[in-house]
Amino acid sequence: MNPRRPTARRVGVWNGQIVGVDDELDGLTARRTVRLGGACVLPGFVDAHTHMIWSGMANGGTVDLRGITDRAALLDRLAAAADAAAPGEWVEASGYDQRPIGGHLTRAELDAVSRDRLLWLLHASGHACVVNSAALAAVPPDELRALGEEVDRDADGEPTGLLLERGQLAVRAARLPYRITELVDAIERSARICLSQGITTCAEAGIGGGLLGNPPAEVAAFQSAREQGRLGVRMQLMVAADALRPLPAHADDRIARGIDLGLRTGLGDPTLGIGALKLWLDGGIMARTAALTQPYTGHPGSGQLQDDPDVMRQTIVDAHAAGWQLAVHAIGDRAVDIAIDALERAQALVPRDDPRHRIEHCGMVRPDQLPRLAAVGAIAVLQPEFLWDNGDDYSDVVGPERAGWLYRGRALLDAGIPIASSSDRPVVAGAPLRAVRFMVERRSSSGRPVGPDEALTVAEALRAATLGAAYACGREDVGGSVESGKLADLVVLDADPLRTDPAELAGIGVAATLVGGEVRYGSL
Repeated sequence: MNPRRPTARRVGVWNGQIVGVDDELDGLTARRTVRLGGACVLPGFVDAHTHMIWSGMANGGTVDLRGITDRAALLDRLAAAADAAAPGEWVEASGYDQRPIGGHLTRAELDAVSRDRLLWLLHASGHACVVNSAALAAVPPDELRALGEEVDRDADGEPTGLLLERGQLAVRAARLPYRITELVDAIERSARICLSQGITTCAEAGIGGGLLGNPPAEVAAFQSAREQGRLGVRMQLMVAADALRPLPAHADDRIARGIDLGLRTGLGDPTLGIGALKLWLDGGIMARTAALTQPYTGHPGSGQLQDDPDVMRQTIVDAHAAGWQLAVHAIGDRAVDIAIDALERAQALVPRDDPRHRIEHCGMVRPDQLPRLAAVGAIAVLQPEFLWDNGDDYSDVVGPERAGWLYRGRALLDAGIPIASSSDRPVVAGAPLRAVRFMVERRSSSGRPVGPDEALTVAEALRAATLGAAYACGREDVGGSVESGKLADLVVLDADPLRTDPAELAGIGVAATLVGGEVRYGSL
């Protein structure tokens, strides 16, 4: 991934860093020489948008509903989990998806299997949940009424058990807090999976609040994981905008709002630090809550925004003025419009060199939005696996014209917009090479083309998962490529992606993953 030296046959590592490649190593001696027999070494993959705690909970900390496509079987799985729990306990389930089971489960169906436990089914998208009556009763009645349309109701006005966006956040608030030990366990489980996929750095997309936050002790959990040697991968933590509050800073400093002590993007070190400020503008396509300018096809409505647009714009302006890098969740094109407007206004009011702002997901971008995104200097942080898993559904629900605007690739690069690949795990499995395959082929898992004109080359897709993702995290000086002075974060693959048939890219094996020169997965 170093354009000045695209290939090499030798890499020198000392004290956790790369000291050089090929002729740069001439005259140096090595304590150990490892011959890889023709294997391919790449910089460790960087997952620029992930949810380590949520993923860890989904992979061992909750009831896993992924892959269950029969309604009765799903209810049987929940009944068994309720039987195993103590009376009055929460029973949490992850990976719930209404699409393969013929529509959302109802509160009545959950009540019939819950055995007086509090059942909470988090939607696979993270933008909705379904609960039973006991869990619904944990939300204060006044708060439930104030949520309005984010609480689904039947013809008699009674809650069905489905809660959207802030509605599911109200249930989460009723369940919290988790113990730090539970959070550390979840982080470690997620890190093991990441290392097995060749990932060495992750950006946690929202701590301290937001739709998926686990306040108030998330940072303490990451610190504890590091101290205990259980962090596994390098972590950059995005702070949820919910955590901001008024700060009595000097007017000249333009810090109207912030987190305690004035902390912001850049604090920490390459192993654990603070990244961007995360702000959610809309929902997700899977939950039909991503904010579109035109209605969904075959589904009522055009999604929703998370707050009053003026409030969200002002938060972006304030955070920009205070020196934050921004990571703005915008999936639908209506949300992308708001993000662009706010970033343009922020830069006009307080010009900054290279603020490195990001649009998280950038899920549907109209042609007229491309030049504006480029002009504002935004980075598109994409999740290509979304369309591998859900490309058929997304294409159907937005219609044939807009399907080509989904999670673009070629049009973004041609417009001069930097791109980064990421996973949003556990919404998808998070395998970087599967994302690379989709970016090259632009076909869903069923083989259906999804925006074929947006296809990238293998080299471009690999760059998005390495140097492009490192750039989005402000870490291109220490990672993303194999060159002298950078961290020795490497992945050893059993085949060269540049010489592999695109259809076989996702099947390339990870032989070893190194963080700082230390083998943390596999063996050498």
